[in-house]
Amino acid sequence: MSQPGAAATAARARDARDRLRGHVAMLMFSALVAGSFSLGVMAANHIAPSALNAVRFAVASVIVGAAALATTGLPRSAFRAPWRYVLLGGTFATYFVLMFEGLKTAAPVSAAAVFTLTPVMAAVAGYLMLRQIATKRIAAGLAVGAAGALWVIFRADWQALLQFRIGPGEAIYFWGCVAHAIYTPMVRKLNRGEPAVVFTFGTLVAGCVLVTLWGWPEIMATRWSELPPIVWITIGYVSVFASATTFVLLQYASLRLPSSKVMAYTYLTPSWVIALEFVLGHGVPPAMVLGGVGLTVVALLILLKDEG
Repeated sequence: MSQPGAAATAARARDARDRLRGHVAMLMFSALVAGSFSLGVMAANHIAPSALNAVRFAVASVIVGAAALATTGLPRSAFRAPWRYVLLGGTFATYFVLMFEGLKTAAPVSAAAVFTLTPVMAAVAGYLMLRQIATKRIAAGLAVGAAGALWVIFRADWQALLQFRIGPGEAIYFWGCVAHAIYTPMVRKLNRGEPAVVFTFGTLVAGCVLVTLWGWPEIMATRWSELPPIVWITIGYVSVFASATTFVLLQYASLRLPSSKVMAYTYLTPSWVIALEFVLGHGVPPAMVLGGVGLTVVALLILLKDEG
């Protein structure tokens, strides 16, 4: 085999390994995100969303910053053009604040179904920002997933769908998901070769500053010593697992997979949430609603089959 041919084969092998790692990262991402919905519903009415997220961003920043120092370090070059981190941090902070605002009234499975609309929006954002074109298979998968999401959101009620009767919590959270979808291709567009953990640290710090400034009155008005244990459990979970860990996983995968494939794993979230709700003793949705969840799993399989 010629040397150029061997080099090309090695490069393809590296690309395949990178894609596989990206898929594994998003599988972990979907499982960890699911916990936010069940815990978030139980905690959302006890604390202002901005106050909760200011703490979660601060804790996550410390964790990721320590991880960066222990591994790649924090080179000065990584903080060129700091406006990138402000833009990314503000976008993701918007998602989290609106998520917890929506969870005040939205049910966990219903909110998770809204989350599964992000792949469609991510595909559009990926095209506008990166000119990533969805294949027919990806378009079909997105359509199936969107149908499943709407099925769950409207609780298999066709009259509610035709009249577009959607709960206020779901409506609020939808706009947060728009921010999430924009964030995914934005990571690839704005990254300048920084390692995922370093890039995540900059994003988290910027998000922490922005949420703190925005929610300062709520932060000062919160009676921290009187919060019930579920709030602290939720803050701990979302800080370590649904912020620090998922930020790294998402940015890692976003640098290795197209935006539509990255967000395809959100289709697993309702299934994870249903399993968690069952474990917590909260029951399961009606059988008709479970049909919509089944469609989101089919959508995931369609999207992942096309690896061309």
